[in-house]
Amino acid sequence: MSHPVAPVASSAEQSELIAIGRIVKPFGIKGAVRVLSLSSVPGRFRGLTKVTLVAPSGRSVTTTVTQVREDRDSYVVAFEALTNPDEAVAFRGGLIKIPREQAPPLPEGQYYEFDLIGMTVADETGRRLGTLEEILETSSNHVFVVRGEGREVLIPATRGVVASVDVAARAMTVRLVEGLLDAQAGDRHAV
Repeated sequence: MSHPVAPVASSAEQSELIAIGRIVKPFGIKGAVRVLSLSSVPGRFRGLTKVTLVAPSGRSVTTTVTQVREDRDSYVVAFEALTNPDEAVAFRGGLIKIPREQAPPLPEGQYYEFDLIGMTVADETGRRLGTLEEILETSSNHVFVVRGEGREVLIPATRGVVASVDVAARAMTVRLVEGLLDAQAGDRHAV
């Protein structure tokens, strides 16, 4: 049985900030917001002090976290910069981001999605398959969507398929199932 090569969810941009939460809606009358975690790191919101809020409009503000409370499957978070529901509503659908260096190290074999997206993917012979552009979440494991050279290849994120990941070199090596790439270019294929 293969063990997964587990990416940790985080919809980060290629910048120094990484997204750890999505603001769902205002909560209460003092500007707090309900937040869905984009991170599978336990306790991700405990101990936060400074964050950057990015509204869907693109407006951003760096602020101090004044309160964090778990509430069922989400969090209620208050910020110094948001003092009433009208201010909070401007950030509905927005992101909570932290500096990349504040992201905690992960156990071996786990990677942040922002570290994987954009990697060059090759097979064990060195043949370039393309660039990892998307990560799909399925009920059994994550699936890497690799696009390049007129084709899209779906690669299960399992240790049996992913031979190595080199975050520093931005490269991934995979073991391909025989015949996978022999089909017509442009088709969507699964390993």
